Order: sequence, then C-alpha cells, then structure tokens
Amino acid sequence: MNDAFITRSSRIVHQDRWMRVRLDAITRPSGAEGSYTVLEKADFAVIAAIEDGAIHLVSQYRYPVGGRYWELPQGSWQGDAPLAATELATRELREETGLTAGSMEEIGFFYTAYGYSNQGCHLFVASGLRFVGQQLDAEEEGLVSRSFAIDTVEAMIRAGEIKDATTIAAVGLLSLHGRLRT
Repeated sequence: MNDAFITRSSRIVHQDRWMRVRLDAITRPSGAEGSYTVLEKADFAVIAAIEDGAIHLVSQYRYPVGGRYWELPQGSWQGDAPLAATELATRELREETGLTAGSMEEIGFFYTAYGYSNQGCHLFVASGLRFVGQQLDAEEEGLVSRSFAIDTVEAMIRAGEIKDATTIAAVGLLSLHGRLRT
C-alpha cells in the first residue's frame, strides 16, 4: 500500500528564530487534493537528572497556556550550527537547574506531535550531579528548579498536576527502561 502524500507546492507562512510554519498543497494516495500545515521546529533534548531516588524538575510560566507547571528540563537548538544532542542536553541541564552531570546517557528518541510537526525529542538521564549555578536565558525568566522524590513525580502525573506531554512521555519511557526504580 502506498501511504505517501505528494507535495504539489509549499510555502512558508511564518518564520522566526524558533520555528517555521509551512503550508503545503498535497495530493493524498487516493488522489484527493488538500492542504497540510506543518510546524517545523528543531529537535530538542529533555533531561531526567536523577539522584538518590529524586528527579529534578523546573517550573516556568508558559505563555500559550497561561500557567506555570512542573516539567523536566528541556531545550532546543538555536542558530545555524546545532549541537550534538548530548552537548545540548548538557547545556540545558546547566542553564535550567545549575547542575552538571558526571554521566549523560541517551535513553531514547520520540516525536512530540507528528500529526503537525517534525520536531523530535532526545531523552537523556543525567547522573553524578553537581550544583554549579544556573545560567538562565532571558526566555527563562522566573524559572525555578527543585528536586522531587520519584514517587511524588509519578503521583503528580496521575493527579494531573504535571501537564507537559514531553515530561509525561519521558517518565513513561524511563519507567519502561527501569530507570525510575527507587
């Protein structure tokens, strides 16, 4: 079965340093014509900094949803020269939590919303942690970092207190890999 769509034309309808929005005219395998809007964003890293049965989370105001929520530290490439995923994870962990890691291990990769975006996520576990001080970007104004017992984080997810899909998916993947056992 041929599942491929044919792109007849494509145009950029918005672009800034964080993303590009593309509107494509497409033909589906059935021959039906239509359009597809694609959000192009650089891949990002999410970091589970785990130590002594606890995991570090960050909280910051998220403008699109008008609220502040706990989530795993995460960040994406900026500029023309992307870092290797491990370097990105190391940088984001330091910026957001003030921690450096003796070990940074990639656990997996997943797409965050492939129904409309090409963005993927590299999941890392950081261990051998040492606090050296936060280095927040201007966009991270008001960000706070705190460590929580792993069972507390799982309870926060079950209770709907953690609403970030990336954090929820990452915790699930970490659990499947046996990385959250206390």
